[in-house]
Amino acid sequence: QVQLVESGGGLVQAGGSLRLSCAASGRTFSNSVVGWFRQAPGKEREFVASISWNIGFQSYADSVKDRFIISKDNAKNTMYLQMNSLKPEDTAVYYCALGTGNFGLRYTLSYQSWGQGTQVTVSS
Repeated sequence: QVQLVESGGGLVQAGGSLRLSCAASGRTFSNSVVGWFRQAPGKEREFVASISWNIGFQSYADSVKDRFIISKDNAKNTMYLQMNSLKPEDTAVYYCALGTGNFGLRYTLSYQSWGQGTQVTVSS
């Protein structure tokens, strides 16, 4: 079993930055895919960014491209999301996830383990 714990969320003004962390406990595999999703009130959970653990292939949603950077530390079993130039529309609960990636990097069905979420609020 794999458990994921997000941290780093909080309140920030528009234009500011936050760095989210996702720490995994338990066994992980080199061919796993890790990613970030977010869910705003009244909206569906949407893809933000993902990265393959061994190769490092990255994918970003158009809404965060050139603003967010996903990275990982294999030795620490930790994934990060550096969020820059934050906008009020980035406000959401952010979830990290890990899975096989068999449906592709952008799809929730590719992820079997999920964290509890961390709140990110961007004020105007």
